[in-house]
Amino acid sequence: MKKGSIVRVIGAGIVFAAMSQIIHSLGAILTMDFYTDPNYFQVWSKIMMPGKGPPPTYFFYYSVVFGIITGILLALVYVILHEGVPGKGFKKGIAYGLLIFFVSGITGSLSMYLLINLPSVLIAYWAMENLFVLLIGGVAFQRLLG
Repeated sequence: MKKGSIVRVIGAGIVFAAMSQIIHSLGAILTMDFYTDPNYFQVWSKIMMPGKGPPPTYFFYYSVVFGIITGILLALVYVILHEGVPGKGFKKGIAYGLLIFFVSGITGSLSMYLLINLPSVLIAYWAMENLFVLLIGGVAFQRLLG
C-alpha cells in the first residue's frame, strides 16, 4: 500500500459503516414483524434482545463498531484485488460488490438457512439487503480508493 493509504482505508471503512447502518436500519424496519414474533425470541443474541422491547443502546454501538471493522476489512481486500476486478469506474465498484456477495453473501445465507431456525423469507431479505450494501460499498470503495 502507498503511504497514506491506511488513512484512506480507514476512511472508506467508516463510510461503509455509515451507509451500511442506514440500509440495515431500513431493512430492520421493513422486517420488524420477524423481530417481534415470540416464536423467534430465543434466536436473537442477548446483546440484541436482552429482554422484551427494543434493543438497548449498546447494541447500536456494537453495530457501528462491527460495521467499521467490516468496512476496513472489505476496503483492504479491495486494495489488494482492485487491479484484478473487471470494469472501470462505477462498473468496477459494482463488480467488486458482486464478487464479495457471491463469495460471502450467498454462502453465508446458505449456512444460516441450515443452522438457524429462522424463516427462509427473512434470510432472503437479509441476503438482498446484504447485496444492496455490498454493491453500494463496492462503488464507495472504487470512488475512495481508486
